Amino acid sequence: MGYRVVVAGATGNVGREMLNILAERQFPVDEIAALASRKSLGTECSFGDKTITTKDLDTFDFTGWDIALFAIGSDATKTYAPRAAKAGCIVIDNSSLYRYDPEVPLVVPEVNPEAVEGYAAKNIIANPNCSTAQMVVALKPLHDRARIKRVIVSTYQSVSGAGKEGMDELWDQTKAVYNPTADVPPAKFQKQIAFNVIPHIDVFMEDGSTKEEWKMVVETKKIVDPSIKVHATCVRVPVFVGHSEAVNVEFEDFLDEDEARDILRESPGIMVVDKREPGGYVTPVECVGDYATFISRIRQDPTIDNGLSFWCVSDNLRKGAALNAVQIAETLGARVLKKG
Repeated sequence: MGYRVVVAGATGNVGREMLNILAERQFPVDEIAALASRKSLGTECSFGDKTITTKDLDTFDFTGWDIALFAIGSDATKTYAPRAAKAGCIVIDNSSLYRYDPEVPLVVPEVNPEAVEGYAAKNIIANPNCSTAQMVVALKPLHDRARIKRVIVSTYQSVSGAGKEGMDELWDQTKAVYNPTADVPPAKFQKQIAFNVIPHIDVFMEDGSTKEEWKMVVETKKIVDPSIKVHATCVRVPVFVGHSEAVNVEFEDFLDEDEARDILRESPGIMVVDKREPGGYVTPVECVGDYATFISRIRQDPTIDNGLSFWCVSDNLRKGAALNAVQIAETLGARVLKKG
């Protein structure tokens, strides 16, 4: 016996990935519904070897459905998630709306799988920010061994994190660079993204950080440990898919780089590719379509006591969004619902 599953936002980048990953991982689905706004009503989506047609999110009745994966943004989630939850359907939400609600668990299954059991307060589970998700997968096993005091992270985030519009803008601006008659001014991003980097993701806050940077701080504390200090600088780069991060960690206890490498190799969701030679590391192009979070460039930081640095790369549409949501559904099924 399987589950009746809904994917809301099925025509977007993340929604399509959710459908792909549900099929790839053979999630026990008895029935599936793909929902979209009225402007996308009737659009066909792939689910394994099947083609399904989108239904109207606005009129959909969630009664009798087990799990809904939401990828529709905070504004729409505010309307439809409570409706689904009230009907008895457990919502796994990819937006930022519920991440900081103390009654809603924020879950990365490799890190805090037990947190799914707190879903019942609102019938909602939150999926973390893409940049946070891949980082905490790497931090948790190291924290268990040597206790993390402080994290300094610089991110190099792909344009797919800004949706289809971001990918289109990079594509159009890149073509325009080689066409002197073309002009593609910034629309989705604040400045030209082609052949450029932009140290600005989401809105600025009073302390000078951006909201993306704030998210990494707050979410790491909620998922891993509230005592960890985090300082982030988040940068948009002209890469279509795949987020990269340079992470510097200060521990309470000494952790040798070789032991850290061994710990990470044995940890769920991680692949270590760390050869000290040209090409002995993973770049975003190489991680696209993969489930893993890749760790490279592991080395001691001699400038502080108990310091370590590493390079972290992951497909943001997968681990940063769709894959993590499906893994939450799998964890929910294994620990709570137990139907599949």
